[in-house]
Amino acid sequence: MKHFRILFLVLIAGIFSVFDPAYAQPAQTQVTVLVSPDHNDWKYNTGEQVVFRIEAFEFGNPLDQISVRYRYGLEMLDPMKEGTVELKNGEATIKVQGLKEPGFLRFYAEVEKDGKTYTGYATAGFAVDQIKPTTTLPDDFREFWENGKKELAKIPLQPVLTLMPERCTDVVDVYHVGIQNIRGKVYGILCVPKAKGKYPAILKVPGAGIRPYGADVNLASKGLIVFEIGIHGVPVNLPAEVYVDLANGPLRGYQQFNMDNREEDYYYRVYLGCVRSVDFIFDLPGFDGQNIAVAGGSQGGALSIVTAGLDSRIKCLAAFYPALCDLTGYLHGRAGGWPHLFKIPFTNKPEKVEMSKYFDVVNFARFVKVPGFYSWGFNDNVCPPTSMYSAFNLIDAPKELKLYLNTGHWTYPVQYELRDAWLLEKLK
Repeated sequence: MKHFRILFLVLIAGIFSVFDPAYAQPAQTQVTVLVSPDHNDWKYNTGEQVVFRIEAFEFGNPLDQISVRYRYGLEMLDPMKEGTVELKNGEATIKVQGLKEPGFLRFYAEVEKDGKTYTGYATAGFAVDQIKPTTTLPDDFREFWENGKKELAKIPLQPVLTLMPERCTDVVDVYHVGIQNIRGKVYGILCVPKAKGKYPAILKVPGAGIRPYGADVNLASKGLIVFEIGIHGVPVNLPAEVYVDLANGPLRGYQQFNMDNREEDYYYRVYLGCVRSVDFIFDLPGFDGQNIAVAGGSQGGALSIVTAGLDSRIKCLAAFYPALCDLTGYLHGRAGGWPHLFKIPFTNKPEKVEMSKYFDVVNFARFVKVPGFYSWGFNDNVCPPTSMYSAFNLIDAPKELKLYLNTGHWTYPVQYELRDAWLLEKLK
């Protein structure tokens, strides 16, 4: 049993070093339920009717004369309507009256086969370019964060770089790095091309969770400095069981820590830690001193926008399905962004709502002035598209949005290929 646990933790460490499993493409199942709106781009005008088509397949063959349960409503909220329909000639259609306000309507269909339930869903967007945030910008927002950066600047970097020979390649050196932050440290994995020269850099910021990190030697081998950070002030090269214990113990629910105090909120140190990581990159002798990007997905997508909004040294950003957008949505009858703070009544206290405005990605998006590459899907059930558009629509800078409509909180490999190509073009 002990050997099994060790093997399990090693496997988890390997998985986490590459990606957060929450972002993985779903596995195939015996029965596939497909739901699709009648517009190919899944977009509608407000009030426009949507026709959802339901299909079900087993081993690639259409199922016929089988009952389907369906429900639909605003994403992440209770359904507006539920019902049943029978598949005829392998499909069924349901007509739904469109939303009167900009937003998203999600339609679920469920099929039972051999005692198991299989679900498919699709999400129609209404006037998505007109979605506006529910949160507001505090009058002293800029002053608060400028003061935070001034306090950060008083703290020396004191970087400690430890070569990791087992992760180095013929063309890339890999280091574990620790640098001083506003409270505690920032740790990360640094990849630097071995050949002498001056290189552009990418700061990779993490999705949610607590995990070790690998080394992006593939990206670094293309002639880039890559610095991938953790956010918890814990070294990122420890045995996997350390992170399992932290996730289930002292860091469980870290997203809600100290929400009543701006300087003590968990993300205060995290956001400034991203700026501190930019400081570190600018201090590297191999950095070209100008070309730097920030990139990440989910929580990392949020941190990418935050860093670009906070730090004018950032040249461009890439964000997949950003979290922490329009957190107050649930207080206004629609979905709010991950971690869905105000969906739970006990968090809906005025002081917590007010403090959230200083950490909401929407309010950093207002100050992004550099080109951005963005990508997500309408079916995201972790970071609702309403919340993401609330931030995206405010960005007054060149921006490119690649939609992969059917994706939830996961990505196709091509999305990473396009992102990396875009970053390389912008940085060189």
